[in-house]
Amino acid sequence: MRCITYAGETVVTTDDVAEALVTLTAAVAERGRADAVTIPIVFEKSGEIGEASLVIGVGNDVLSVATEWDRPEPDFSFAAAQLRHHQHFPRADGGSGDSVYDEGPEAYWDPDLDGFGRA
Repeated sequence: MRCITYAGETVVTTDDVAEALVTLTAAVAERGRADAVTIPIVFEKSGEIGEASLVIGVGNDVLSVATEWDRPEPDFSFAAAQLRHHQHFPRADGGSGDSVYDEGPEAYWDPDLDGFGRA
């Protein structure tokens, strides 16, 4: 489990959500942008699950620190996957996830369709 510090507040979430959040924050900031995301959190005292909304990117610092946790760790894998599917999350192939037009020899611009077509 990790403590996420943001805007003077600290919340607790899973390792995979924290890792995805920090990576996405850096990627969004690198593009000179900001974006709003929601992550699942656990309230330390009660152990109840909740949500935190954050603005990530330029000018928004996110700190992730390991914390001791003696309760069962919740399954937030779906939320981590959602962060990793964000359009600006870095991809293993070096792509950003942005749409790219196919510029192969069979692609051509079709003014009637206002876009690319196939031969």
